[in-house]
Amino acid sequence: MKRLLTLLAFCASVMAVQAKDYKLTSPDGQLTLSVQTGERLTYSVARDGVLLLEPSAIGLTLENGTVWGPGTRFSKAVRRSVNTTCDAPVFKRSTVKDHYNELCLKAKGFEVQFRAYDDGIAWRFVPAKAVTVKAEEATFAFAKDWKAFIPYVNQHTETLESQFFSSQEAQYTHASLSAWDKAYMAFPPVTVEADGGVKICITESDLLDYPGLYLYNGDGDCTLEGRFARVPAQYAQEDGKTFQRLIAARKDVLAENTSRLPWRTVIVAPEAKDLAQSDFVWRLASPNAVGDISWLKPGKVAWDWWNGWNLYGVDFEAGINTQTYKYYIDFASAHGIEYIVMDEGWAKNTVLNMKETRPEIDLPELVRYGREKGVGVVLWTIARLFEDQMEELCAQYSAMGVKGWKVDFMDHDDQKMVRFYRRAAETAARYHMFVDFHGAYKPTGLYRTYPNVLNFEGVYGLENMKWNANCDQVTYDVTIPFTRLVAGPADYTQGAMRNARKDNYRAVGDEPMSQGTRCHQLAEYIIFDAPLSMLCDSPSNYMQEEECTAWISAVPTVWDETIALDGQIGEYVVMARRKGSQWYVAALNGWEARDLEIDLAFLPAGAKATIMADGVNAHRAARDYKKSEVVLDGGKMKVHLAPGGGWVIKL
Repeated sequence: MKRLLTLLAFCASVMAVQAKDYKLTSPDGQLTLSVQTGERLTYSVARDGVLLLEPSAIGLTLENGTVWGPGTRFSKAVRRSVNTTCDAPVFKRSTVKDHYNELCLKAKGFEVQFRAYDDGIAWRFVPAKAVTVKAEEATFAFAKDWKAFIPYVNQHTETLESQFFSSQEAQYTHASLSAWDKAYMAFPPVTVEADGGVKICITESDLLDYPGLYLYNGDGDCTLEGRFARVPAQYAQEDGKTFQRLIAARKDVLAENTSRLPWRTVIVAPEAKDLAQSDFVWRLASPNAVGDISWLKPGKVAWDWWNGWNLYGVDFEAGINTQTYKYYIDFASAHGIEYIVMDEGWAKNTVLNMKETRPEIDLPELVRYGREKGVGVVLWTIARLFEDQMEELCAQYSAMGVKGWKVDFMDHDDQKMVRFYRRAAETAARYHMFVDFHGAYKPTGLYRTYPNVLNFEGVYGLENMKWNANCDQVTYDVTIPFTRLVAGPADYTQGAMRNARKDNYRAVGDEPMSQGTRCHQLAEYIIFDAPLSMLCDSPSNYMQEEECTAWISAVPTVWDETIALDGQIGEYVVMARRKGSQWYVAALNGWEARDLEIDLAFLPAGAKATIMADGVNAHRAARDYKKSEVVLDGGKMKVHLAPGGGWVIKL
């Protein structure tokens, strides 16, 4: 009898974890997501029957030792299909189609949701109530040893743990998965090149109350595993000099008291260009939590810090003072630029006191003067101080008439910092202020949930031209449309009027230049997503280049339609954007001179258009460009791009 009971108990335990297979296909039937439960919970992905991801293990371990996923007996599988359209008022297109098939596996205390779209798959754990998470298993087992574009955390440290202190700015290493440098983690998005031109992009969405995802390959195989920062337990003693809030110790858990875990996303693109127009992260993010945003006005902003407050041809000493900022306001007003930003230095004490300005700045007068001229003022602050004084600062400066914040030096994405982002967005929205997160982790959909979050840095932007003589910015520029920008908008800060060839570029801190041609800079305003788009150079330089300045000033920053026309990662990209009835098309080139045939058949034949193109000598003098007027013939247009070049057409 005892043996019989033992056998029955054994059989029951086997049945409890017996493997069961589920399949979920995309609406167009091309992608197949296979889920297997049992001793492990795994998913795999195939496109047209070709395996892209082999069975990849996922699971959660709670603080009390409970394991979700592996060994779980799911009580119910619920399927549904959704096909709807969502408004996207501050985005690359005004409406987004949300069409997917979903499988929800339910168990005691939680469920796991899987979705299959035509352009990717996603999954997430959904707790029935708030939990504390000790560990997460999130793996991506690629079917072959393909090459990837890997943004390693850009500092070498003795431990991987210390790499969680990161502003997520790095250039890309193009290497096979098995050649992953074990000294480094990487931050998403990571894009992998599969067979037949297919691209796979790994990132996450709807990150609201959980640490951000990092990726690592410690085994030298084809599987990437998720890594996550633990909850801070103690911060270092703060002083009057350090901008960041430094972490002295961490707890042994990833997230405390959370019921909102993010989506893990696997975006699948038949061609590279499909990544450049992706809205996958936006679709999976939580809807607008702000409500009415009629007060919100995206636009362009004249920036002071990159050009070092350098003005010339004026009768006052330029610098951080009221006269200089009035000059910036005059420039912005004359060119239809909506904002100026007052960067580091306007406050009495950057680290300790931003409720008072330095003596040289009359901020109420600048806000009044800007209002008179139709130009809003944006203030820079550090996250450490803003976190402690958020309500008071928003109340004080919104009452004065300040329009938004550029919040800098977060440099973490643990749960506490992720919560800070959400609280900053929510608080600013209550005061009808927008936010530009600088020193930030990559976007994960917060810009949909809080549309007043206009930008994120998390990008190796043009500011690096001030100090890095060895970077390859041009190649980076034609890589990020297929990698970093898949996640969302970027505070890249383009618009340089001092342009250089690859061999004569040098880093100059106070009068910086860009790599690549003048038209490379112009094209970035169309290729890169940025609802708050900066003009990085000096007003004095822009006024010497009125033709280019007028072009930049006229470009919209949010769009009704976006179409990626062509491109290869790290080589070139061609995109079309529409705002109302006005079309812009742009091409951005890497370092190899290139001739393209761009299909403009979607534009009306007989329409007049203006072109800004690399000049015949742009390969010698990067600032050389040519403006011309054409009448479209409804067909293809031949375009020559200089090394590091660009091309734009406005209909």
